Amino acid sequence: MLALAVVAGGLLVPRLVPERYVPWNTVAFPEVDRSALTPLQGRVLDELEQQYRDPQSGPFYSEGVTQAWCANFVSWIMSRAGAPYVNPNSGHWRIPGVWTLHDYFVGEQRFVPADTGYVPRTGDVVLYISPFGSEHTNMVVSADPQTGTAITLGGNETGAVRLHRLRWEDDGAVIGFGQLPEGPAIAG
Repeated sequence: MLALAVVAGGLLVPRLVPERYVPWNTVAFPEVDRSALTPLQGRVLDELEQQYRDPQSGPFYSEGVTQAWCANFVSWIMSRAGAPYVNPNSGHWRIPGVWTLHDYFVGEQRFVPADTGYVPRTGDVVLYISPFGSEHTNMVVSADPQTGTAITLGGNETGAVRLHRLRWEDDGAVIGFGQLPEGPAIAG
């Protein structure tokens, strides 16, 4: 969380906001122990790092469509990594909405609610709904179970591809995680 000053009624009011709300990268791309990754996690990490180093605009990830593109970014990364999603409404690889992405993970039995104690892994997808109803998603680059923090990369974070730190247990907007296909099985 970062402290920012927000103008409210002509006054500057300090507020704690998640790092994903600021228009700059708040961390550097981390070194990740690749020996602990599955082949799919390695391919996802490669794609994430490439997009961090050479980010594109939203329509690039959205097949030329101008729209909110955080879910398109996640879909694009997975398609490039060789494990495309299948949109439950169209059958296409691109899932342009956060709720549809949520429904996809639920249908695949790969959605883990935030309140389960699950520690996200490289390549997992974080799904958010703010108290104001706005939706967002990004991907886990790395996670530290000791500190309860993850480094995430997402599209359409203040209009660009951004890298941020997430304290998943402290961020009330996190509703859960979508696991990679080779993630551990989810109980009942």
